[in-house]
Amino acid sequence: MAVRDMEVPIMADPLIWLHTQKTALQARFVTGPFSLATFEFLAFGIKQAWACIFGGLMLLLLLGTYLFYPDSAALNRYDVITLGAVCIQIMLLVTRLETIEEAKVILIFHLVGTLMEIFKTHVGSWVYPEASALQIAGVPLFSGFMYACVGSYIARVWRLFEFRFDRFPPLWVQSLLAIAIYINFFTHHYGPDIRILLFIATAFIYGPCMIWFKPNEAHRPMPLLLGLTLVALFIWFAENIGTFARAWSYPGQEAGWHMVSLAKLGSWFLLMIISFVLVAWLNRADEAPKEKPATT
Repeated sequence: MAVRDMEVPIMADPLIWLHTQKTALQARFVTGPFSLATFEFLAFGIKQAWACIFGGLMLLLLLGTYLFYPDSAALNRYDVITLGAVCIQIMLLVTRLETIEEAKVILIFHLVGTLMEIFKTHVGSWVYPEASALQIAGVPLFSGFMYACVGSYIARVWRLFEFRFDRFPPLWVQSLLAIAIYINFFTHHYGPDIRILLFIATAFIYGPCMIWFKPNEAHRPMPLLLGLTLVALFIWFAENIGTFARAWSYPGQEAGWHMVSLAKLGSWFLLMIISFVLVAWLNRADEAPKEKPATT
């Protein structure tokens, strides 16, 4: 079928539109092994950017309101961020960039994230330095959307890269790990912090697992633990942007901004496990075909 016969408007189905544009560019520019490798690398980057659209728009919203929103405005900056986040979520659903099933998982992550935010701010782990009307127990409502960005990314990247797995752990085992991680985020303030044990358990459960992702036409393998670590690293970079924009502040950042401690990378890695397990349930990953994907 000719590429022009497959063309559809972007609003009809954005994912099919993206695939159509990729196919057209590949037919035009790929002429040999080197150009194919280059094209696959670019396709990987474009898919990643597509998957990050919620998080990217949220970061632009945080930075834009920090740099340009007037202090004299009638509406609090945090409330503008909350309303903007709601608009982003509606836009993703209306344009079919996000499915209803994905939105359900993201909503769950939004709720569990908000609950943790309320607790963490009350024990002084971080603060929201500005006023807001749209808030619960002193926590602005946009905070839950920051967790939803992580859930949105995992759900979307899973679909875009057509994930497959070798030696995928049983979902019930992953769920027990995720529950233990979430509980420890609360209980370590009053008792022993077992995150070292959680890291060991994570390595034991996910260490043998290989993830197969499809940047272009062939699946490529990567150790799942490496993939989760890389995503946590990029979330840590995004967190630095968020604190720079005064969306929230850690102790020690009151007098002036400085980079977030690398210790937070471990926290984001563990939080990634919770998000990953939620999306794994959505995709029934342990019921996926067991045959190895084609690599050529």
